Amino acid sequence: MPRTSLVVCVAALFRAACAIAASDTGSVIELRVDSLHAGPTIDRNLFGQFAEHLGNGIYGGIWVGRDSTIPNVRGIRSDVVAALRALHVPNVRWPGGCFADEYHWRDGIGPAAGRKVAVNANWGGAIEPNSFGTDEYMDFISQIGSEAYISVNVGSGTPAEAAAWMAYMTADALTSAGKERAANGHPAPYRVKFLGIGNESWGCGGAMTPDYYVSQLKIYARYVRNYNSAQSGDQAMRRVAVGADGSKTDYVEAVMKAWHDKVWSWDVEGLSLHSYTSAGWPPSHPSTHFGADEYTLLLKDTLGMEPLIAQHSQIMDQYDPQKKIPLVVDEWGVWLAPLAGSNPGFLVQQNSLRDAVLAALNLDIFARHADRVRMANIAQMVNVLQAMIMTDRERMVLTPTYYVFRMYTPFQDAALIPVQFDAGSQGAGGLARVDAIAARDARGNTWLAVVNLDPERPVRIHASFTGTPMQAAHGQVLTASQVDSINTFESPHMVQPVPIDGVAAGGGLSLNLPAKSVSVLQILP
Repeated sequence: MPRTSLVVCVAALFRAACAIAASDTGSVIELRVDSLHAGPTIDRNLFGQFAEHLGNGIYGGIWVGRDSTIPNVRGIRSDVVAALRALHVPNVRWPGGCFADEYHWRDGIGPAAGRKVAVNANWGGAIEPNSFGTDEYMDFISQIGSEAYISVNVGSGTPAEAAAWMAYMTADALTSAGKERAANGHPAPYRVKFLGIGNESWGCGGAMTPDYYVSQLKIYARYVRNYNSAQSGDQAMRRVAVGADGSKTDYVEAVMKAWHDKVWSWDVEGLSLHSYTSAGWPPSHPSTHFGADEYTLLLKDTLGMEPLIAQHSQIMDQYDPQKKIPLVVDEWGVWLAPLAGSNPGFLVQQNSLRDAVLAALNLDIFARHADRVRMANIAQMVNVLQAMIMTDRERMVLTPTYYVFRMYTPFQDAALIPVQFDAGSQGAGGLARVDAIAARDARGNTWLAVVNLDPERPVRIHASFTGTPMQAAHGQVLTASQVDSINTFESPHMVQPVPIDGVAAGGGLSLNLPAKSVSVLQILP
């Protein structure tokens, strides 16, 4: 079916759902938006990405090589770059993940012929050619307009190795490290905005006790310096310590207590949290051909992110009541069973409408906790886990999750506006019916995002705005015919946004939203 016909079909589906919602008078949910009392800023870094040397996340997904027939700029595929630029990606975490604690940066610099070829023991035993290294990564984030988030090797590396890597990236061109960087094509120091000191040091990063990790953290935080003199004040590099594995808070306690009692010689500016939606471990739920029960199970599991963040924030508040240290959720997303026929170590899964709804719910939760959660990284960017983009040689497809991130771009660095509502319930399952956030951007525009979680019933929303004159609203809604609807290379437009409008009614705004949908609208004065 041609793309134009598909778009028409999606729009027709939406109109039909809205007509049902309009006639369903029992489904009205009130939203009360307090526009007079703006809250904390929704940091743009909440919309960060993660690109690990895992499966086809890098090779084939981002890097195709300079001699590839796939259109590229210096080996980095142009279609992926164009798609990511539209998301205004704030930061990209690299090179891992578990891969980071076995990564030795010198293997990935200099002439291609001299780079070390190794085995990726963490992920499927794949050959790691090290074709994509430090300079290629920096080129990539420059092409997409993003910032660097480097994870240094604390597991199998040394402080000296990590310090030398930072010198290579950030030291003046007159130094030996800077001269080596210049010889590899980049005389000017790179900008490293974020530095992760280890990855999952409680697990694949070394199975360290909290106290042992803290002893290493102090050393790395002291000696792994950023030498780029242009990065000072508000632009200074921020160091992120390893934090919790989900609800296990021993690292949170140990790191925050050490930070509270620290001496002058070391510091950190963030604490990580890793938490995936899987509804059980190891991940076994399918990413295709599932129904309403699986949909409900996974969404209920992902809503556990809210009390999890509250739990961690409460501990952090004991040591940091002024909230100087952000909670950095730098691995999150849905982790499902590998697709049949794929290498299980490549973590290949499809990406459905259900996963887009799941992504929106997490972004809403992060925004509501914007006073503490000021950075997050979905796992992962291309071809791995809950990817934005999937590629197959020269072909590329945008996933439903990609569209949610694109729809939510107005919330980057916008001021959170309180929203009160009764989330409702879908009955015996206990899953909420709706979720919502609102914000005001730097230009004074008010934005509203509403998720209808119900897989079957549309909903009518009536939103009132205190202190904001309002005539109508215009935006986009993402939905599809089934909870497991996906975009494929053969049918890439099955799940994509279509226009939606709200109208003034009853002293507020009336919206008719289809089942299983994500909507983002600008409120028009």
